[in-house]
Amino acid sequence: MKHWKLAGSTAFLALMSGSGAFADVTPEDVWQNWQDMSGAYGQTVVAASETRDGDALVVTGVKISSSQDGVVVDANIEEIIFTDNGDGTVEVTMSETYPIALQLPAAEEGGTPTALTISISQPGMLATASGMPEATNYDFEAPTMTVKLEAIEGVDATAIDTTAEATITALAGQYLIEGPEGAKKVTSEFSAQSMALTIVGADKEAGSNLRVVGTFADLIAKTNGSFLGADMMADLPAALKAGFAADGMFSHGAMSLDVDVTEAKGPFKMVATGEGGDLTFALDATKMQYGVGSKGINLTVSSVDIPFPELKLAYAEAAFNMLMPVGTSAEPTDFSLLSKLVGFTISDEVWGMFDPAGTLPRDPATVIVDAKGKVKMTTDLFDQGAMDALAGAPPGELHALDVTEIKASIAGAELTGAGAFTFDNTDMTTFAGMPAPAGKLDLKLVGGNGLLDKLVAMGILTDEDAMGARMMVAMFANAGATGTDELTSTIEVKDKVLYANGQRLQ
Repeated sequence: MKHWKLAGSTAFLALMSGSGAFADVTPEDVWQNWQDMSGAYGQTVVAASETRDGDALVVTGVKISSSQDGVVVDANIEEIIFTDNGDGTVEVTMSETYPIALQLPAAEEGGTPTALTISISQPGMLATASGMPEATNYDFEAPTMTVKLEAIEGVDATAIDTTAEATITALAGQYLIEGPEGAKKVTSEFSAQSMALTIVGADKEAGSNLRVVGTFADLIAKTNGSFLGADMMADLPAALKAGFAADGMFSHGAMSLDVDVTEAKGPFKMVATGEGGDLTFALDATKMQYGVGSKGINLTVSSVDIPFPELKLAYAEAAFNMLMPVGTSAEPTDFSLLSKLVGFTISDEVWGMFDPAGTLPRDPATVIVDAKGKVKMTTDLFDQGAMDALAGAPPGELHALDVTEIKASIAGAELTGAGAFTFDNTDMTTFAGMPAPAGKLDLKLVGGNGLLDKLVAMGILTDEDAMGARMMVAMFANAGATGTDELTSTIEVKDKVLYANGQRLQ
């Protein structure tokens, strides 16, 4: 029988519950630690036999089960061998391939559940456990790891014949597990040279076929977490107050995705490539953070639903990031928001639908909003009762807002700006229910008049519409330093009075 080493078990627990655990220097201690950690995360571990054979503990017929919110997971591992290396470390070998049965609840009451059969294959996996029971480290590497959907059954899938397979190559990683049972801190790092994904499906009733092929290079992941056991983790607000916390990141390099769908009405095809992407997250009793980003994306779509041969779009960079406090605070705490789309382009055929003469410049478009500030939370966002009691009132007080960057560039016009404000939450009347601000926002518009002229020439705006827009802008803006289709404006609140370019508005 082929075997792999300790990290296979670690990877299995990571798949099932987000972390793996083996600890101590004897085979029995490692096996017991595995069972204890699995139990802490709501899993049940049962073995048909446990036999000592020299330096090794041989465990056979291992079944690992979990059930939560109607989702039932059962994994069966034929054999696990825990070997004492005699130097304070333990290696574990186990069956090269093992199945996982996953049952999903029915979509409606009284319906039939959907059952999935998944196989995990990790030939050549090698790992070593070292350290102490209170802080055990696991280093592992593997040539390949393959997760394959072998079968799908159920009332919602009777007409669907689908297979899916993901293979990771040159896998390497490390886990550090610290703390007593029921309060484990897990730190992990993971890297892989590449991942290949293939999904093939057919819907016999609809007469359609699907094929998806994807590749991702240079995978990296890092996570940190403080976990409190299955009972406590079932109640997220309580777990956060008791110390649960997690943060991490994932990134990849060059990627490609090819999707082909054949339907009765005609084919659909999508091809996407990218230079890289990333994801970050963090959650604890005080804050929540989430961010995603990608670079160098090119997308081509062809379909009978598109009124031209193909749709192409691309962008140089896109990003979204949000940081916000979630628990109550005695003092103002940080928040931030970033939304960015840089260098966006789209097919000339799309432009041609509303600008067939090419009147508008078709330069890449950019939209950026980058802001941060201070807010004092008066209500815990995870306390549902307290949130319901607000009856629409805000859960906190805004104390400061720093607009680091505003940028919108499209069709030859560009708006930029930046500014900062503070807020007096003791005065909610001067500005009709919002805290009184103090500060200023500087804005600059280049090419605005030229864009209005082009929209008039295209018939999108009338001369009267354009004149009204120019008159309104003139009330709040001055000619810029260049004097060539450039306007500037400073919106300022001083001594609770609103000004635009020094002119009092309120």
